[in-house]
Amino acid sequence: MHPTRAPVPLVSLFLVFFRVGLFSFGGGLSGWIYREVVTLRGWMSDDDFFSGLALSQILPGANVTNLSVYIGQRLRGPVGSVCALTGLVIGPFFAVIALATAYAQIAAMPWIQDAMTGAAAAAIGLLLVVALKGAYSASRRLVPFLILMATFVAVGLLQWPLVPVALGLAPVSIAFAWWKASSDA
Repeated sequence: MHPTRAPVPLVSLFLVFFRVGLFSFGGGLSGWIYREVVTLRGWMSDDDFFSGLALSQILPGANVTNLSVYIGQRLRGPVGSVCALTGLVIGPFFAVIALATAYAQIAAMPWIQDAMTGAAAAAIGLLLVVALKGAYSASRRLVPFLILMATFVAVGLLQWPLVPVALGLAPVSIAFAWWKASSDA
């Protein structure tokens, strides 16, 4: 949380994550959360968001729930984490129960299939936006760019398993971030 700003209202935090949880599905949620939290509301910086996104992806569990807990914690502490996570999951919880009861009737409708195809395309677009912004952010400094390129080559081109690559590059990335933070202080 930025020290000169008023704290983000818990209701606002809940409603942002409620809307994201209720109106999105299948993927691309990190892109939507980025848009809501960083671009539209300015609650976090790019660096804070991408740090949380990276952390949420390496922790066990669903990335988006981890990200919501991280953002809630950064903005309002433990209560903010509970608000963000509750907002994210409560709408889909009831929506899934309602859709499960109507599934047999609506699954055969052609427009439902078209809507799902459109939602998938939108999710891919949002993920690309987040990936490109992250790559741009990393490309502004040499060491993060080299780590990004090493990961891309190892996993994307050489088809090496992600976990060993991440475990090999993580110490370099952490050491650089630690060194950068200590030199900036």
